[in-house]
Amino acid sequence: MSYHITLIPGDGTGPELAEVMKQIIHAAGVSIVWDEVEAGSAALAKYGTPLPEKVLESVRKNKVAIKGPITTPVGTGFRSVNVALRQELELYACLRPCKWYPGVRSRYQKIDLVIVRENTEDLYAGIEFAPGTPEAREIIELAAKVKKRRLDPETAISLKPISKTATRKIVRFAFEYAVQHRRKKVTAVHKANIMKFTDGLFLETAREIAKEYEGRIEFEDRIVDNMCMQLVQTPELYDVLVLPNLYGDILSDLCAGLIGGLGIAPGANIGDGYALFEPTHGSAPKYAGKNKVNPTAMILSAVLMLEYLGEKKAAKNLENAVAEVIREGKSVTYDLKADRSDPTAVGTREMGEAIIERLK
Repeated sequence: MSYHITLIPGDGTGPELAEVMKQIIHAAGVSIVWDEVEAGSAALAKYGTPLPEKVLESVRKNKVAIKGPITTPVGTGFRSVNVALRQELELYACLRPCKWYPGVRSRYQKIDLVIVRENTEDLYAGIEFAPGTPEAREIIELAAKVKKRRLDPETAISLKPISKTATRKIVRFAFEYAVQHRRKKVTAVHKANIMKFTDGLFLETAREIAKEYEGRIEFEDRIVDNMCMQLVQTPELYDVLVLPNLYGDILSDLCAGLIGGLGIAPGANIGDGYALFEPTHGSAPKYAGKNKVNPTAMILSAVLMLEYLGEKKAAKNLENAVAEVIREGKSVTYDLKADRSDPTAVGTREMGEAIIERLK
């Protein structure tokens, strides 16, 4: 059986990571017909938009996509293509497993956490108003009238929408993931002590859904700042974390730090009809074309994709092959060496070839 899957190579090092991933998927014995489309800075230069409509058309047709990292300009330029894809395709669940593999340099070991992040609401909904605009002034006037809060006239405004509907979906997703993957506990992370209505609604709804899983999955909640401390001090006490959008983004990087960095942190964005898989790290444009960067996060994202497709045996074999190469520590990129200046470090392609050898 062949799968038709959209491939978005991405920017910077994305295309070389995507190429290695394709070769490894083939070696894993899964037949895929790739529909390759451009998004990001290359698409902007060619089509005048970083997200051409044909990208969305391809994903809607194939239902499943995998992408390399895409650069998001800081402060100026186009908004995140990653966020736009999630919103356009209603990929409401961002799944980011953070698992330590023996051989990776880290202050922690035996970490196996899963971040489940709501993808469509919160501050990342992108409902912003520049200072001095009529919309910003209207909100400032409303705040003064209703809340008796006088804001500076030159204040920029971002709205933080959180709905019961979206919260139900993401919390249920977290619990269903826990059931299917034999996890023991779900922790809802929030700031309901301060944001009584938005985060308060998130927590209230999470507690409602948790009652449906009593006796099967343990439930608890943590305030987000305390959660950060807990993860640094006692990460072994946690399992599946479910969070609103912004906190999920921040804590997924924190958890990646616990396992050795973003270079081994995969990601998936899943909705009711579509799924998009991607590494969580950036595009590292300074390394583009240098055959230098670690392909693990891209490959583990492909593992998540194979699991989603039902190719569970191939997914497990591929994860085991990656783990063996990392454990051996011979054919790995510089960041996976005990000394990052180790001259025996290999390149992106060579690490991919070592993983393919384990699949034979």
